[in-house]
Amino acid sequence: MLILGLTGGMGSGKSEAARRFRERGIPVIDADQLGHRALEPGASAEAAVREAFGPSILTDGIIDRRKLGRLVFSEPEARRRLNRLVHPKIHEAILAEAAALERDGQDIVLVEAALWGEDGALPAWMDALILVECAEALRAERVMRGRGMPMDAVRRRMAAQRPPEEKRSLADYVIVNEDGIDALEARVDALTEVLYGRSKRT
Repeated sequence: MLILGLTGGMGSGKSEAARRFRERGIPVIDADQLGHRALEPGASAEAAVREAFGPSILTDGIIDRRKLGRLVFSEPEARRRLNRLVHPKIHEAILAEAAALERDGQDIVLVEAALWGEDGALPAWMDALILVECAEALRAERVMRGRGMPMDAVRRRMAAQRPPEEKRSLADYVIVNEDGIDALEARVDALTEVLYGRSKRT
């Protein structure tokens, strides 16, 4: 089975690309969603995160992801500490989902996450990385429009991520998304055919 990462900076269109891959029959695992589940009461990373960050991240005794997000986006060391606690649990869940998909007869799976390659490396189990890319100014405008966030907040969040262009050296495939949804879908469709061909050779 081919396991590929799918990444891109905020506003790059990564989620739109994921939607199109799904429409073309390639399942996509949402790593961010698995990270959210890992923080739910009684879940795999919940106790360790509560202990590491204390009551300031809780609301009614439950981890409040907004409070946690504000903390880790403003403090790089807090973000690194959170990643060390949560990422291994996310990887375990990804591999379990991928194994289940393979048992169901799937040959390819994509794993969508904004943070692939943030530390300059990829997980050993990942066969290739797809990077969705577009100019920073366009990404910022999309996020501001789509999420209703003020530009200064968008810039802060974008600054907390590694610039996507620095991930090009890690990427096996790059999808440029600056020409509208039809062009994005056409590029995803073309790459889908490449991936199906690659899966048949493995």
